[in-house]
Amino acid sequence: MILSTRNDHKVRELAEILPGTDLRALPEEVVLPPETGTTFEENALIKARAAREATGEVAVADDSGLEVDALGGRPGVYSARYAGEDATDGQNLEKVLADLAEAGGVGTARYVCAIALVDETGEHLFRGTCEGRLVAEPRGDGGFGYDPAFVPDATGPEDGRTMAELSPEEKHAISHRGAAARLLAEHLSA
Repeated sequence: MILSTRNDHKVRELAEILPGTDLRALPEEVVLPPETGTTFEENALIKARAAREATGEVAVADDSGLEVDALGGRPGVYSARYAGEDATDGQNLEKVLADLAEAGGVGTARYVCAIALVDETGEHLFRGTCEGRLVAEPRGDGGFGYDPAFVPDATGPEDGRTMAELSPEEKHAISHRGAAARLLAEHLSA
């Protein structure tokens, strides 16, 4: 299967969640169209369709991001470019935390992941979420993106670790991408 991304973090993470799957990154020569969708599902389908069309292989794509309640669901589908088109993970995180502080600092949020599969049987969508809250002081070296400031609810009320402080196994067990990938895996094994 082709994973319609060049993000090494995503390829590695999804390969860990789907062991035994021959998952390869999108070939360098394939140009993806812009992500013009207004939902994670629409953007995932845009990328999966383009990869399928360019390679003729089974294609999988995801679109994921962070929805912050106090920010009206932002950054949402703009999570990867919230601080600007070429923004780094650190710049995006800094902007979210600044906007959250300006909005009153209550940080209930969720990670959302939509995975699209395009194969010979058609188009299939799988959605996973991970509820949690944002903390003002980022912590941890694991993960990427908003992980250093996101404390998942699934670890329990006494566990204040951020996603960046969890082991990869702990993160995959509760993450939005893990939840969507498990639905994909169920579909593939059916």
